Amino acid sequence: LTVPRPGPAPDSGRWRPWRFRMSNEVWGTPTVAGDLLYVTSFEVHALDVGSGRRQFKTRDVAWSMAVADGRIHASDGPSLYALDAADGTERWRLATEAWVYALRADRGTVVTATRGGGVQGWEASSGQKLWELTGAQTDFETVEAAPVLADGYVYVWQDARLKALDARSGREAWSYPVGDAASCGNVPVRVTPAADGNVYVAAGTRVLSVDRASGRVRWHFEAPAVFMAPPTFAPGAAVTGGGVYLADYLGTVYALDAAAGTDRWRIATEPRPSAEPVIVAGGNVHLGAGSAVYTLDAVTGTPKWRFAAGGEITGSPAVADGRVHFGSADSCLYTLDAAGGQLRWKLATGGEITGSPVAEAGVVYACSKDRCVYALDAAKGTGTRTA
Repeated sequence: LTVPRPGPAPDSGRWRPWRFRMSNEVWGTPTVAGDLLYVTSFEVHALDVGSGRRQFKTRDVAWSMAVADGRIHASDGPSLYALDAADGTERWRLATEAWVYALRADRGTVVTATRGGGVQGWEASSGQKLWELTGAQTDFETVEAAPVLADGYVYVWQDARLKALDARSGREAWSYPVGDAASCGNVPVRVTPAADGNVYVAAGTRVLSVDRASGRVRWHFEAPAVFMAPPTFAPGAAVTGGGVYLADYLGTVYALDAAAGTDRWRIATEPRPSAEPVIVAGGNVHLGAGSAVYTLDAVTGTPKWRFAAGGEITGSPAVADGRVHFGSADSCLYTLDAAGGQLRWKLATGGEITGSPVAEAGVVYACSKDRCVYALDAAKGTGTRTA
């Protein structure tokens, strides 16, 4: 199947917003890779980013999906398969021993998590099994709590320990006694590998900084309420907004010093059971809490603005080019000015926005429970543009 060349970029003046309607409900967050947008419904659909025309769809359900290295890696639950990302042709397929509830792909390795405590590593190009772990991740078998794959390591929670495994061999590089579910506040351990060579871990009311190479704990921070979402690392000095940021389930946002683990500031928003991390961009911290989006100054914690939507914020905001895009249970997609919080535009769809919007190259993509995928000019929404 020949994939046509992408349509003109939005700034060319000829691109127009588009909408693609599925025959079934659309799930989750879209994935943009090259000239194609991948979305999951009861099949994987590959849409041309320029025109919205469907290039192909699969015959399989994809409860889990990851696009990497020119392949779509996906699972319908009892089987795992890989397709060519350009035309959808099957590369390989295999039956798994248990239901796959989460899937990650990076650097030629696919990692799956299966019901009953299984974690597996696979060769992405062939489907060859590389290793398997049992009795891991057993307390929280959800996508959010699944093992994390990054930079050649897999981070898993097993036997009350956080373990770092070599992604190719499954060999344990180090482990740390983080505790069982009860000692972690009966919430999943959340892991963020960061560009500074450390792994930041939220474990109940604790935040840990662990050296990625040695497993040595550099510092730990204790909060009064549990963290549902993983930490967010922002590079740079504290005076420019660098640090570790996260929100607890009560909606208190913390800014921690990345080197020492001390809290620079903490600011209350509103109760936030979300598993989505806060977003740090352009010197600001953005987060959805309840039915509002909050923006705080990353250096001082000073609240900059709060924008109330007509329903609960769904997913995570997408921040790009000075704009904040987010979806709500009120069926609307919103775009705000990142600095001042002014509404730039909003689009009413026929259903709740699913997953999170994706902002890429001047276009914002979003999925709605009205069975549609939307591609909108990030600056103008559906506004008429002139050539």
